[in-house]
Amino acid sequence: MKVEVLLERLEAVADAVGVKVSYEQLAASVGHGGLCRVKGQFRCIIDKRATTGERIQILATALGRFDTASIEMAKEVREALHTYSPTPTPLRRAS
Repeated sequence: MKVEVLLERLEAVADAVGVKVSYEQLAASVGHGGLCRVKGQFRCIIDKRATTGERIQILATALGRFDTASIEMAKEVREALHTYSPTPTPLRRAS
């Protein structure tokens, strides 16, 4: 699977679990982005200057914290989530 397609599929998973993804210019001291909560809504903010590979890593790391077992996705997408999963305890979907 091409990296651009993988990123698009990860963005679809984010939408399915209620995580808003945005690409913004971040200060170098902040890094390339990550998961946060703004007014009760989960957001994954990614530096718009990040490479596609970095975007995949950041988004997959963020989504790896959610329970995605019931979401249908391609094998490569699930593997990316598993590879970058930071914790075995999933978060609940955003409401």
